[in-house]
Amino acid sequence: ELLDGLESGHRAGKPDAERLRALPALYRDVCQHLALAQSRCYSPGRIDRLHAMTLRAHHQIYKREFRVGRRLLDFLVSNFPSTLHRHSRFFWLSFMLFFGPGILFGLACYLYPDMIYTLMDDVAVAKMESMYDPATGNLPGRQEAMQDASRMMMFGFYVNNNTGIGFRTFAGGILAGLGTLFFLVFNGLVIGGVAGYLTQLDYTETFWGFVIGHGSFELIAIVISGTAGLLLGKAVVAPGNYSRLEALRRNAKEAIVLVSGAACMFVIAALIEAFWSPLPVDAAIKYGVGALLWLLVGLYLYFSGRNPDAA
Repeated sequence: ELLDGLESGHRAGKPDAERLRALPALYRDVCQHLALAQSRCYSPGRIDRLHAMTLRAHHQIYKREFRVGRRLLDFLVSNFPSTLHRHSRFFWLSFMLFFGPGILFGLACYLYPDMIYTLMDDVAVAKMESMYDPATGNLPGRQEAMQDASRMMMFGFYVNNNTGIGFRTFAGGILAGLGTLFFLVFNGLVIGGVAGYLTQLDYTETFWGFVIGHGSFELIAIVISGTAGLLLGKAVVAPGNYSRLEALRRNAKEAIVLVSGAACMFVIAALIEAFWSPLPVDAAIKYGVGALLWLLVGLYLYFSGRNPDAA
């Protein structure tokens, strides 16, 4: 009766929790009866019926339901942040390698604008100025802000571009961590230099109003990708008591979790960048929303995954 109710497919016919508690004990009884019937050479019909019932019960007790939404939620709430907590030292090292040079070079470009040409050529600088010049109105995606097809196209572009940066930062770790170090520092310098240069030109509202919304997810995702890359580099440089191959295999499992979480953050950043950042909204509102998103990202990474099981 229990198996018929569970297999019926009708919610009304399913047994309640109290009856379901009896299923494991009944399953053990049926297994014992099957073994007894086989040892005593009972009739094939009786043995087949017990065997079929045993298989049905085994399936109900040990089946694994593939729930994409639940597994994704568990990953985002527990697995990903707890893994990041376990490697917090690499996270902060990656954070400093990315934001440290970026802030310093941003200040240099703000005080000495010509410094930007040490990283970018004249054409790239001119294109950047035109893009964020308040007088031209060429803010990325602004002209297509009300067209859903163009928004989706820009979303796909941002996902491809941002995840490409993250993957290169992660994959560079296999080169004893040197590739990760390079991409973290280089991307930090470019982003910081652009920010300082455009701020010096007084393109504050167009530039900061555009980037502050998605910056929290995008920039922190780059840092997390760097954390994953540094894990690979550690396995190559300092494998400890393991062979390099075994250390790389172990650290790669943790690194893949971090990269997967960073990929989710890149997708969220692309959604914001395509559908919110280009909108002609008052700069004060964008600053407020951006500050809130930075706060939410910080609270999420700090508090999520902090439970006894994750620790």
